[in-house]
Amino acid sequence: MNRKYIYPIVIILVTVALYYADDFSAKDEKAAPQTSNAINRNSEVFDDFFLPSSTTGVIIAHNFFTLSYSETHEQAEWVAYKLSDKNLVKNDFDRPYFIEDKSVKTKSADWRNYKNSGYDRGHLCPAADRGFSYDAYKETFLTSNISPQNHEFNAGIWNRLEQKVRFWAEKYEGVYVVTGGVLQGDMKAIGYENVSVPNTFYKIVMDVADGEYKTIAFLIPNKNVSGSYYNYVVSIDEIEAKTGIDFFPNLPDAIENDLEKKVHLKAWGRK
Repeated sequence: MNRKYIYPIVIILVTVALYYADDFSAKDEKAAPQTSNAINRNSEVFDDFFLPSSTTGVIIAHNFFTLSYSETHEQAEWVAYKLSDKNLVKNDFDRPYFIEDKSVKTKSADWRNYKNSGYDRGHLCPAADRGFSYDAYKETFLTSNISPQNHEFNAGIWNRLEQKVRFWAEKYEGVYVVTGGVLQGDMKAIGYENVSVPNTFYKIVMDVADGEYKTIAFLIPNKNVSGSYYNYVVSIDEIEAKTGIDFFPNLPDAIENDLEKKVHLKAWGRK
């Protein structure tokens, strides 16, 4: 064959080979997070057994927390995660930008909805609970993990409660946390995407040790409130009635019913 025909053919073959090599590499890159996700979710960071039900059917499993997203309200109805005593590592990470959660097919709310709204971009899974690695810390800045919070509430009673949860995580060598805004009733909305502003926020903490369970739950108004967070302890049943969420559906009924109908202050060192 004449050389003038060989060289163009070789070039074409090399180009095609490189195209398919890039395509194969891209598919591998897309598959990699799923593998990483599976590894993390089988570690001490997570236990799917304790996940609540979802009223929206949109459950997003990230590496370091899971959430149920409500497109109607442009935020998570709950965020669930395990806070291990080994997770309690202070960091000096640069604070990242808030970014949209690409795992939410309908797209999570743009952070600009919060700009000049008068409300904080309140973390549901606190950044301080994920200081053990930059990847974990950065993940808390997905906009699916934030909700509009009154500044005095966010910096005040809610912040103190988050610190208390970290205290319990250290004391009990890890706890499970479920938290979110109550996305029911008449609510304000902010931004061009009409992000709902919850009137109240809840936080449920559960400790599991040697097959024994204990829980404590809080329901706190999203405003500048004084006094102790213990003044806002409620039963899990009360939060379920307000949200329509079944919080521990995988537990045996006898255990679930006992945990959810009672207020267990004494078990958490409060008389």
